[in-house]
Amino acid sequence: MLSRRGFGALVSGAIAASSPVTGGAQQNPGQASAGRAARIGLLSGERIKPGLLQGLHDAGYDEGRNLIVEYRPATPAETLARFAGELVALGVDVIVASGSQATRAAQQATHTIPIVMTGSSDPVGTGLVASLARPGGNITGMSLFNPELSGKRLELLREIAGDIPLVAVLWNPDDPPAVTALRETESAARTLSMTARPFEVRRVEDFDAAFAAAIKDLPNGAVILSAPLMGGNLGRIAAWALENRLPAIFWDRGFPAAGGLMSYGPSSDSLVRRSAVFIDKILKGAKPADLPIEQPTKFELVINLQTAKSLGLTVPHSLLLRADEVIE
Repeated sequence: MLSRRGFGALVSGAIAASSPVTGGAQQNPGQASAGRAARIGLLSGERIKPGLLQGLHDAGYDEGRNLIVEYRPATPAETLARFAGELVALGVDVIVASGSQATRAAQQATHTIPIVMTGSSDPVGTGLVASLARPGGNITGMSLFNPELSGKRLELLREIAGDIPLVAVLWNPDDPPAVTALRETESAARTLSMTARPFEVRRVEDFDAAFAAAIKDLPNGAVILSAPLMGGNLGRIAAWALENRLPAIFWDRGFPAAGGLMSYGPSSDSLVRRSAVFIDKILKGAKPADLPIEQPTKFELVINLQTAKSLGLTVPHSLLLRADEVIE
């Protein structure tokens, strides 16, 4: 992998590396007490755990010393309620939830334990929080609500692949923000004189049928809308796109890393590491209701040059210069 320019910080300022408070019994949900390790419940995919641990380490927390991490997977969606309930039963200080579905499951499981989102699309529109400035309730963290990125991804796809009048869109209608993302993608496609045709994938078992249905329409490209289900199957999606010679784009760099063509969106690693700042503040007594939800301000473009060559595409030099990372 060749770094074209730094990924950039999502929020200015460094994470304070102060040691967490430790010692007697816990007084309030989310507030760590002296002499006791902080216990974090992680409801997410495995991919975010390293970044979260690094962010917590930067803030003075280390597993085996003053930190315990209870992990539960965020997929399949049918298990979210059970896993969220298990984390509540364990009496964790904070629940870290990845994606809107996991955040909703955690919210339904507890109204007292603080919940930190690592990146939830449109948390206001989906009713998770009252507002970004004053979330209210027990949820705070990072938001991924950037509907204008839908048009940008289509533009980037067209820039690398040329004329693409028909684009297949893989999406999960059970993920609430995907409804907004699909609407924005369809609108952006019309503006660009393109057609965006959606294909539903609600469960892992739906991929093969969606793949087959999409190919029957002879699309010229593909867009994968963000959802935990998609994020957990990037290799499978990348292999399908390559086999059918489809230029495809996703929001997270995990897609080109898994063999997909390209991605454009916030740095997921930066989002997760920034979430550690919220956790640290909560463990030291801050209330989620008073911690404004943050949005990313820096975005990264990642291109898999080997995949482009396999698809017979020549990446414009101007696009390579703008890329944050090129995988060769």
